[in-house]
Amino acid sequence: MYPVLSSAARRLFVTCALAVVLAAAAFVSRPLRASDLPRDARALTFVDRSGLALGTILGRDDRHTIAVPLARVAPVFLAALEATEDRRFARHGALDPLATLRSFGEALRARTVPHGASTLSMQLARALVPVAADARGKLSETIVAVRLENGLSKAQILEAYVNRAPMGSNVYGVEAAARTYFGIAAEHLDLAQAALLAGLPSDPTRLDPYEHRAAALARERIVLARMVDAGVLSRAEARDAAAERLAFAPRAAGIVAAPQALFSLAPSIAPERERVRTTLDRPLQRFVEAQVRDVVASLAGHAASQAAAIVVDNASGDVLAYVGSRDYFDDAGGGRNDGVRALRQPGSTLKPFLYELALERRDVRPATILADVPVAYALPGARLYRPTDYADRFEGPVRVRVALANSLNVPAVRVLERVGVPAFLDRLHALGFTHLTKSPDYYGLGLTLGAGEVSLYELARAYATLARGGAPTALRMTFAGATPLVTNDGAAPGDPAWPFVTNVLADPVARSAAFGRDSILSLPFDAAAKTGTSSDFRDTWTAGFTRTYTVAVWVGNFDGRPMRGVSGVTGAAPLWNRIVAHLHAGEDPPRFEPPRGYAARAICATTGARPAPHCPAVVMELLDARDRAELASRRAPPAYDATYDTWLAASPERARMPTRILFPRDGDTFVRDPERTLKLELAGTRDVDVTVDGAPLPRTDADYLVPLRAGTHAIAARSRDGSSTVRITVVAPPRRASNGFTVVRADRSTETSPRASYRTR
Repeated sequence: MYPVLSSAARRLFVTCALAVVLAAAAFVSRPLRASDLPRDARALTFVDRSGLALGTILGRDDRHTIAVPLARVAPVFLAALEATEDRRFARHGALDPLATLRSFGEALRARTVPHGASTLSMQLARALVPVAADARGKLSETIVAVRLENGLSKAQILEAYVNRAPMGSNVYGVEAAARTYFGIAAEHLDLAQAALLAGLPSDPTRLDPYEHRAAALARERIVLARMVDAGVLSRAEARDAAAERLAFAPRAAGIVAAPQALFSLAPSIAPERERVRTTLDRPLQRFVEAQVRDVVASLAGHAASQAAAIVVDNASGDVLAYVGSRDYFDDAGGGRNDGVRALRQPGSTLKPFLYELALERRDVRPATILADVPVAYALPGARLYRPTDYADRFEGPVRVRVALANSLNVPAVRVLERVGVPAFLDRLHALGFTHLTKSPDYYGLGLTLGAGEVSLYELARAYATLARGGAPTALRMTFAGATPLVTNDGAAPGDPAWPFVTNVLADPVARSAAFGRDSILSLPFDAAAKTGTSSDFRDTWTAGFTRTYTVAVWVGNFDGRPMRGVSGVTGAAPLWNRIVAHLHAGEDPPRFEPPRGYAARAICATTGARPAPHCPAVVMELLDARDRAELASRRAPPAYDATYDTWLAASPERARMPTRILFPRDGDTFVRDPERTLKLELAGTRDVDVTVDGAPLPRTDADYLVPLRAGTHAIAARSRDGSSTVRITVVAPPRRASNGFTVVRADRSTETSPRASYRTR
């Protein structure tokens, strides 16, 4: 039996139930005013540092949108919209009773959620408060529509909707759609254009005019037919409009240059601002964009599809060029991604900051000898970490200069072991690598080899700090202010370790063992550079600077696909070289200042001690006062002291390098081509004799060029400093298969010399 309520309890229950119903009704009917709606965006025009136009974007985020009053919308568009989406809009409230009954009848027969009865008020509600496409979502949408009808006039509802309606891709509102697709304002739309745009909100993805032109034009004809049915258009007018040949504006309309930079800046611009002066340089920006396209095209055969680049003025921190992808408007290729801001593994590009910290703390010194020999580190779970170089060979005892310049992995890991992962991670945080958010244990000793993820923007900022001798600078992209930056806490701006690292990165001889004496990193003026390649050739980087500019570039694929045999020196370095050479085409930059407090002194290349009779090789190195004092205290024959300039000119290291063929590599296979030759890359190129199959190979314009004749060939290089031999195979061009595919086994193109490809560089 159910308990019997007293009359007083029944009255209380009825009163509470009535209160709940009244409260719900009050909430549902509570009006939404125009002031309650999100503020409409204004078009935002960007110009470069000289006032040249960069582009106008429609909105403050990646949604292209701009609000206009109803009076500035072509009446023919409003007529088309109402005839298509809500023919009785002016005569009903939040719901259209006739359409609702028809929708419920169809839903009952199909046993589905009612659909197809949305009024313009309901569609506006959905645009303001997105909901799920289920019964609960439909109820929420209806409640918001009721509140809109209670607080806004029909004209206000229509104006709010036409400024927010989805119009394909990331375009919202009739004004943005008219400008995007036709390059005109919404008030100038003709009948055919208006009918096409009025049809887009019903399915903006599948009717995108750029991606699905035929479907959009078919929908246009449906809209014209509904306008005839609604009595707002004659059949002859509809026929003439359907026959009109619509010309769509190119995707880049309104954007002159630097789209990713503009969309990166837009969210931070105040809503009331309509014009922004940036730090970008439009001629330089256009040049860098062209070089990105060209370099990516040259690497298409190596499965590389994207690149990004950023150029910074060292003195001011101004970003002068910002290219986020090969083509922003290539949706199929992911062009809207921003490679400057994307997070990727940086390969070896963080090594200079490790060595700087170690030198600053005196955990290592310029004369320190590091062992590049096999080593294993114990990891949790009974695992071992064995760092190796790409070439799977070890150099034995090497100095700090050689280890950093040639990007040797094992010495770098040994240096990190001395410094400590927490200390290095703290320094990277101080330099602005804010996305390295994991614990030191998470990164481990692999941190110096690219175990974390950083952005190209962060990398450029850090290298600009290195270019400034450790003095931090805030990068900025507008003249209104700078991006909040790092404090460089714990760093020591002005410490001689900063210019010493710069000296190493600018030393073509020090890196010649890995990259060759005349590598793509070498320029006819002072320039420091470091390359990096992540595991499996997924990302290639080059970052570097002159006294005036810092340039950082990335080449890879946005979807993380590995490239084929593309390293930092063959993928990103050519792009870096082009940009830096262009920046200084008119005048060479000032030379790097020599590291203060250092003097050149002869040391044993394999021990770091004063030269002795048993020392196999004597080299010049820059040592500070403490290093020189410690060397002087050791019992050994007097060492040769010199100035920095003497070290540059007379270092025995620069005259005597072990002879080695860097490219091609032993076992490489090439396709025969009578019109092409193979350019040798040599280390130790002084007084070298080169033979091919025993026959002398003469120099051509200071280069050794090997003809590509079919067969297996032995290439040998000999000098008083040693010899090197590699064997290559040249095969005939393959026949084209009947299925349309061609299979070619060729590790490298013979048009250029791709240098040595070390994944750590």
